[in-house]
Amino acid sequence: MALIYIVEDDNDVAEIEQIALRNAGCEVKIFNDAKSFFKQLLEKLPELVIIDRNLPDMNGCEIVKKLRSTPDYKRLPVIFVTAMDTDMDMAKGFDDGADDYITKPFSVMELISRVKALLRRTKPEKAKRIQLDGLCMDNDKREVTANGVTLPLTYKEYELLQYLLLNKGIVLSRDSIMETIWGIEYEGESRTLDMHIKTLRQKLLDYGERICTVRNVGYVIK
Repeated sequence: MALIYIVEDDNDVAEIEQIALRNAGCEVKIFNDAKSFFKQLLEKLPELVIIDRNLPDMNGCEIVKKLRSTPDYKRLPVIFVTAMDTDMDMAKGFDDGADDYITKPFSVMELISRVKALLRRTKPEKAKRIQLDGLCMDNDKREVTANGVTLPLTYKEYELLQYLLLNKGIVLSRDSIMETIWGIEYEGESRTLDMHIKTLRQKLLDYGERICTVRNVGYVIK
């Protein structure tokens, strides 16, 4: 389920977009101004952002420029949905960094199709082979070895290690890990993650020490 942020001050338009995208299987959050949108980005990044060009506190193009100039946000897929429909408006939108441009009034089906297409184009492919010194993950064989020794990981331990390795050096919050590995509807004990980290550290031999706890935040592999 893709998480999508909508930055739109017209509540009617935002509601139409939200209903359409939820019916398409997406999780959606709405923001009526740039300030609340950027505040939420500090908490969690979406997979795609839909932005109106005219907002009360910041022009949509300024928002995109800020996203593209910020390392943590520069790769976020962005679609403008706006009433500004001239060729010059569209050209400026793309020049400022938008990935797609939809003019109002729009078809709900067009919106869903454009969102799905952009998500497909920007979805990162999982590496076939991930290496961390002598620790090697082979996704074709679905096998993990440490200095040539095959490690007996469970399905969830494998998924957890892969998520950590794909984000090497990045601190992953507990919520982010739980949502990615167990799903956003998971309601199990919070100790589940801690127990999986504990057993994963044990099974990784000397490499288990590379998984570090960041107190009150989550975990990172270094």
